[in-house]
Amino acid sequence: MLTDERINVLAKNLINFSCELKKGENILIEATGVDYQLVNALVKQARLAGAYPFVEIYDNKVQRQILLDMDKEFAERMRDFACYRMDKMQAYIGIRGGENAYELSDVPEDRRNIYNVGYSHPVHHERRVANTKWCVLRYPTQGMSQMSGMSTEAFEDLYFNVCNLDYSKMERAMTPLVELMNKTDKVRIVGKGTDITFSIKGIGGVKCAGRRNIPDGEVYTAPVKDSVNGVISYNVPSVCNGIRFDNIRLEFKDGKIVKATSDKTDAINKIFDTDDGARYVGEFAMGVNPFITKAMGDILFDEKISGSIHFTPGACYDDAFNGNNSAIHWDLVLVQTKEMGGGEIYFDDKLIRKDGIFTLDELKVLNPENLK
Repeated sequence: MLTDERINVLAKNLINFSCELKKGENILIEATGVDYQLVNALVKQARLAGAYPFVEIYDNKVQRQILLDMDKEFAERMRDFACYRMDKMQAYIGIRGGENAYELSDVPEDRRNIYNVGYSHPVHHERRVANTKWCVLRYPTQGMSQMSGMSTEAFEDLYFNVCNLDYSKMERAMTPLVELMNKTDKVRIVGKGTDITFSIKGIGGVKCAGRRNIPDGEVYTAPVKDSVNGVISYNVPSVCNGIRFDNIRLEFKDGKIVKATSDKTDAINKIFDTDDGARYVGEFAMGVNPFITKAMGDILFDEKISGSIHFTPGACYDDAFNGNNSAIHWDLVLVQTKEMGGGEIYFDDKLIRKDGIFTLDELKVLNPENLK
């Protein structure tokens, strides 16, 4: 059980930096699979800011039972209530934890799809993302320590190094990459089992430096929807709907996934058949967090790995809009450091990153030694 001052620092940062909570505003705090300590600290900081915290505590074992009995009418009733509540909020913090990342692994696919389409997408993508100041974070648990292959104490130290770093410094360092994205047309990514091209012309880059996710550290945009061609092989395992996928390989033609394989090829194609938008890409991002150097099976960490990219089938974000709508948004990660096989990224035929290290002078501020 965590008791140190680092929790209070994290709570202050979430309320005052990530959400910029103001006097008189409502904030919804949703916590899943975590103890009370960070929730209490957030409530205290929200009240010190003169705001009004509303709290919901969830357990994944209960969520599993809800999903096992999910049907369209149930999802729509849940949606109507949750949308009404979300419309009253100016800010949102979601805390995710739990001891078993695979708690939902035996929920049937059709029940998941009903929930994702009928509840999750309209409540979170259409309401929360579009209309609130929001931040989603993981919280250290013994289960996460185990997944990372570290002792509980060592993982907690890593967690707070990652989550309590100087995000304002990182935000400033991201400016040159955003400016470069804003004037770039063609992107090419090359690596082991990967050679893919697409355009980002007119989409624009967006900084992620502690205002939407904790941990954070990425700059994202989106490909022009029909511009993606080639193949990408991801080298980081990914958990979706409680199922772990390894060796994911996607082939694209004119923006669409035309072939998807993994160690669970049938299951992965069911996800990509959720709706029409699930086979198109809604996000392209580069990870730059200097303290996250290897995968640990948690996407909020893995997508921020320094030297990584994620190339995300599913819905785009409004601030990097490419017109793709979907009930899914599945961040899949490729790490291009030397230890993971290397690789290059080119913007308009100019090399900008090699083996996970930025090569252009104006982008070197984002290399690990300059962000710690």
